[in-house]
Amino acid sequence: MAEESLTDEFYEQAKKSLRQRLAPQRYEHSLSVSDMAVRLARAYGVDERKARLAGLLHDWDKDYSDDDARMRARELGVQTNPVVLESMPRLLHGPTAALDLARAYPEIGDDVLQAIARHTSAEVGMTDLDMVVYTADAIEPLRPFDGMAAVRERIGQVSLEELFLATFQHVIAFLVEKKRRMHPDTVNVWNYYVERSRDVRKKPRKAEQKKGSK
Repeated sequence: MAEESLTDEFYEQAKKSLRQRLAPQRYEHSLSVSDMAVRLARAYGVDERKARLAGLLHDWDKDYSDDDARMRARELGVQTNPVVLESMPRLLHGPTAALDLARAYPEIGDDVLQAIARHTSAEVGMTDLDMVVYTADAIEPLRPFDGMAAVRERIGQVSLEELFLATFQHVIAFLVEKKRRMHPDTVNVWNYYVERSRDVRKKPRKAEQKKGSK
């Protein structure tokens, strides 16, 4: 059933529906994220059709006001930190979009919906598709984030997880610079992936030590 949502016909219909929901600038951003997600998927061996669809629909609920976002989260039964619900409702647009899309389009696969849900704040244990959508959202060329051109240049030159971590680092720096609030789980996500990155860097050194001891 999930295959039905990966056709060109479904994608074009989704574009029409999205265009009616979002402001023009947000809609153009969504198209750009979709294109970038395909580029990343191609570079890292992720299903391009799933990346295309998740990238397109990631901001399905982005144009709700703070009050409407809170109401929508309660209506859909989003499980979230109370701090996010009360103080950072805009971060709820990923989870609410995933739940609403699952209800409106049951043919969309769970992996695509999860990538949409996780694109706002990321989580520990991201799948490759999750990382593709999160990264595409931040580095697509219409975004105003400083330094993302350098991240785009690393596509295919570093691992997907390394690219995701570099993107996540830029996003955190942007939030700090602008004195904006962060999701309470941001530190946990950062620590998790930094530790994984350190583990990856340590492995070659151990191999070299073993080789040198022979």
